[in-house]
Amino acid sequence: MSTLPDFQALAPVGVDFVADPYPLYAHLRGQGPVHRVPTEGAGDVWVILGYDAVREALTHPGISTDVRHSARWTSDGGQAIGRNMLQTDPPHHTRLRALVAGEFTTRRIEALRPRIQQITDELLDRIAPLGTADLVASFALPLPIAVICELLGVPEEDRDHFHEWSHRMVFEPASPAGAEAAAAMAAFLTELLRTKEERPEDDLLSALVRAEDAEGHRLPADELIGMAFLLLVAGHETTVNLLANGTHALLTHPEQLKALQAEPDLLEGAIEEMLRYEGPVTSGAYRWTAEAVEIAGHAIPAGESVLILLGSGSRDPGRFADPDRFDIRRPRTPGGGHLAFGHGIHHCLGAPLARLEAAVALPALLDRLPDLTLDTAPADAAWRPGLIRGLTRLPVRYTPAS
Repeated sequence: MSTLPDFQALAPVGVDFVADPYPLYAHLRGQGPVHRVPTEGAGDVWVILGYDAVREALTHPGISTDVRHSARWTSDGGQAIGRNMLQTDPPHHTRLRALVAGEFTTRRIEALRPRIQQITDELLDRIAPLGTADLVASFALPLPIAVICELLGVPEEDRDHFHEWSHRMVFEPASPAGAEAAAAMAAFLTELLRTKEERPEDDLLSALVRAEDAEGHRLPADELIGMAFLLLVAGHETTVNLLANGTHALLTHPEQLKALQAEPDLLEGAIEEMLRYEGPVTSGAYRWTAEAVEIAGHAIPAGESVLILLGSGSRDPGRFADPDRFDIRRPRTPGGGHLAFGHGIHHCLGAPLARLEAAVALPALLDRLPDLTLDTAPADAAWRPGLIRGLTRLPVRYTPAS
């Protein structure tokens, strides 16, 4: 597997890539949509950016999400969690996605609204009297974890362990801690799925254990584990950052916050603008060229690592007018909007759930925490390094409930 390029080394002088990656994206876009950059000990990576090139790469049949197409691939380390639909191509991807797509329709997701509202209210009941809070730890993180774990059927007593493993795997994938977390997650899911098979309940994992594909075959153990892993991790990591990043964007643009409070009908557009302006993922997962390909007129040989920068497409001035301006009244862009949830066959399956959680949580947050404001300087925001765009903490203050 490839490590990340040193984006900070590519950035113009004075640009802090972790704090604000968008000046670097603009700098690179000005030099072209495709760049070959080195990584330490893992060869070169082809970085693709800009709206049109990103969409082209995301749908190119010669660019695969299966690591076995990498010229440097030797083994997956025996981790079944890597055998999931994010890391497979058709026809395997098509078969796997069909097994769960019915659970993530707009109608099925909308049925979760009352429970999402209940969890939201319970979390706000705890923090409303305090006057200060870290909204990541107390709200943006526990809400999506509770929702996805209830949907899939993860026991409440195991959720803290699950999040700890997920966090290490996402933010420390190449470290010993990340490898240990992957092994622990695989063992946990193996036992959980065995329990679901023996004592099925009314949850998605129990349904997956019993699910059959079009040929009447059930998922083998490694694909079950991979599916469970992907749904659990992807089902909460992006939503945590949508809630935190979106709240941060509102608090650092008080005129937009006031507009939303005055006109609640702006909420849907506000959520889409949050996703475009400060999306939860700056890049798609690594892909590899299964054959020699051409992207935006640039030839890329077979077996190469490809990193597609979603965030660069959502801030491309060729697609969005004044893209670095946060505007919750921004008109919809004809022919396609932001790329926060990707594009093509790997478009995020959980996007409707993330949007619903934001649509429930954000109005409740603004209603229950009057005079909400940052409790730190905007320049001191603590952003996580890596491809996930999220805050480590979001200190706020507000008028406490009496």
